[in-house]
Amino acid sequence: MRHNKHRASLGVTREHRESMLSNMAASLIMHGRIQTTLTKAKALRPFIEKVITKAKKAAAKTDEKDRIHLRRLALSDVRDETAVTKLFNESYKDFANRNGGYTRIYKLGPQRISDAAELALIEFVKADDPGYKKSKGRKSTKPKRAPKPAAEAPAEATAPAAEKPETGGEAKS
Repeated sequence: MRHNKHRASLGVTREHRESMLSNMAASLIMHGRIQTTLTKAKALRPFIEKVITKAKKAAAKTDEKDRIHLRRLALSDVRDETAVTKLFNESYKDFANRNGGYTRIYKLGPQRISDAAELALIEFVKADDPGYKKSKGRKSTKPKRAPKPAAEAPAEATAPAAEKPETGGEAKS
């Protein structure tokens, strides 16, 4: 059975995928943004967010052995000591006030000539970036009409049609 086996295989072996994600994560930590294919960017997002969460937890720990343990766990994933050092010493502060959502992916469109792969840009979200807000209500850009005053609306509705005066002409017989 295939239960709990869903992940982006990226068409490579497990060892190759782990190395590729580790290298891309190290590049992302060092440079802040990288350009890659959309599929690889979507595979990198949960990988790097788990590493950032380990860095945030390590900063919150008071015991030294707990911090070292979390750093070693991150180092087993990323496998680049300079990138892990930068993340645990400097970069984790950028994410202190965020509860997840540390990365953002921008689609760049099919630009690679060789295989027409859809390219994407993955970058860290800034600490003061509010993100996108979903608008509630109508999507129309037209201004809303003002409602009719309460005094006028009932008067028109209660006027019976029979009481209207006839306008000129003879009465039918």
